[in-house]
Amino acid sequence: MNENFKEILIVGGKSNSLGRVNDVIEIVLANKARLDELYNCLFEKDPWLRMRAADALEKICRINPDWFQPYIKRFLGELTVCTQASIQWHMAQIFRQVKLTKKQKLEAITWLKALISTKDVDWIVSANTMITLFQFTQDGSFSNDEMRVLLKIQQSHKSNAVIKRANKFLTAL
Repeated sequence: MNENFKEILIVGGKSNSLGRVNDVIEIVLANKARLDELYNCLFEKDPWLRMRAADALEKICRINPDWFQPYIKRFLGELTVCTQASIQWHMAQIFRQVKLTKKQKLEAITWLKALISTKDVDWIVSANTMITLFQFTQDGSFSNDEMRVLLKIQQSHKSNAVIKRANKFLTAL
């Protein structure tokens, strides 16, 4: 299948549906060389196309996290400036799946901390960021004290799911 990923990802159901994301995942899993084409979709004008591309990348990362090593520097430089919530939560998921150098992990932590330093963050961004930062506390790369401060902020979030998750992580610390 030689369809252009932009054409595949722009169509399919409601605008907030995943459309043909699974088709793209299958194509990339069969041909790693197309991973860069998918990554470039993160910079397209259409936010739904970007969301679908980010979803596909994260799901591919679950299967082949080593494929993303060459992209980590780009993620940290190009995507941590993105304000689109669906890009943010997928990056939070990817950062907990890939191997990061100490410097890269510090950069990721700085970005993740900024995301949840306010209760006004998107609820899915908050949830995924808390999971990733908690994982980093477990491996000793993020301080429990800093995590507690951020979790207390998230206890004031408007989403009950976020509040429950923050309480769960506070108890676990």
